[in-house]
Amino acid sequence: MKFKGIIHLRKMEFYAYHGVLPEEKVLGQKFLVDVDIYLPDLPNQEEHGLIPTVDYSRVYQTVKECVENERFNLIEVLADTIATRILAEYTCLKVRVEVHKPQAPIPGIIADVSAEVIREK
Repeated sequence: MKFKGIIHLRKMEFYAYHGVLPEEKVLGQKFLVDVDIYLPDLPNQEEHGLIPTVDYSRVYQTVKECVENERFNLIEVLADTIATRILAEYTCLKVRVEVHKPQAPIPGIIADVSAEVIREK
């Protein structure tokens, strides 16, 4: 399968309540989400609308709804939910979603914990 272009949305930041620990469910924390959307075709320069390409402001809203309106124990499941919705709602062949949990409750110094999911039609 050949891709004609990729749209990247990087470091979308949200405050949400995902995690296994009770404190995470009550206090919440910051999550960052990266999305890559692989397009089957690129729009012609002459086209002035957002179709047939993907409207990334709508993609942002899709990600925001998943992160802020739902609750998951695992960021892997959150990433998969986002990827599944993007594939279902937008004209794309493949999507990569990475959810970062920079304040994961780990007894040590780390920069980041993340889970990545790649889904194809």
